[in-house]
Amino acid sequence: MVIAILIARLVLGLGMAAHGAQKLFGSFGGYGIKGTGGFFESLGFRPGTLFALLAGLGEFGGGLLTALGLGGPIGPALVVLVMLVAIFTVHAGHGFFTTKNGAELPLAYISGMILLALSGPGPLSLDGLLGISTIWTQDAGWIALAAAVVMALLNLAVRRPSHQPAAQS
Repeated sequence: MVIAILIARLVLGLGMAAHGAQKLFGSFGGYGIKGTGGFFESLGFRPGTLFALLAGLGEFGGGLLTALGLGGPIGPALVVLVMLVAIFTVHAGHGFFTTKNGAELPLAYISGMILLALSGPGPLSLDGLLGISTIWTQDAGWIALAAAVVMALLNLAVRRPSHQPAAQS
């Protein structure tokens, strides 16, 4: 189980960190803060560059914390927060599969991150190395995940989608 948790942390964490690097730095074919900010503006997140920065930091920082096994459930909870917002703003109404821009990939990340938030980072982690992994109880994982859901809902609440007037005939 120790190796399985390590593999999950590395795959999910580094994958999400790379996703965040696309937003923050334009790495891996991403659009950087400015380009991503324009997209976020079109989704109703204003100012777009601020929301792009925050989403990028949530993905990049949450992914790195998860991969390193540092901060127990904090990294996975950050990823859950960002992926929930993505589901409701980008993927809703497109079905399940990624090929149709559906929620398949964010749901997979959320599922894996919930597992890691509740199982803990394992002994092969920075938390384990520092001797602090025991402070991250399952209750702490649930609290972090609940906070992520509340923050995602608040994020969605401040969204201001533009309403295009209906075309005149």
